[in-house]
Amino acid sequence: MARHRVLIVDDYPDAADIACMLLGLLGHECRAASCGRDALDVAAQFEPDIVLLDLGLPDVSGYEVARELRRMRGDRPLYLAAITGWGSDEDRARALAAGFDQHLLKPADYAKLRDVIVRAERTR
Repeated sequence: MARHRVLIVDDYPDAADIACMLLGLLGHECRAASCGRDALDVAAQFEPDIVLLDLGLPDVSGYEVARELRRMRGDRPLYLAAITGWGSDEDRARALAAGFDQHLLKPADYAKLRDVIVRAERTR
């Protein structure tokens, strides 16, 4: 498994921190953000190649953040995974339409995080 730069965005900071710790144990470099604006600021500086993004953020929806991340990255590869409590068929369809590559339900345990990394590597 290659080393990745991963951004975790969750309005519950402890969840983002735990996910970052787990990804760090797998050898990845990770940053966390707790709102959409911070996520965009961190992404501009950190330049992640994988983003796990909550859809229900306090300031800007995860859908909007995903669209902006895609715009910011241009043609450079970026794997976006929605990690959310919103699991209806409509939520999944909206996530894919907003540019997400994958839609996962919380909680983000070790197996789900590893699956995101594996899927991201397959798309390269």
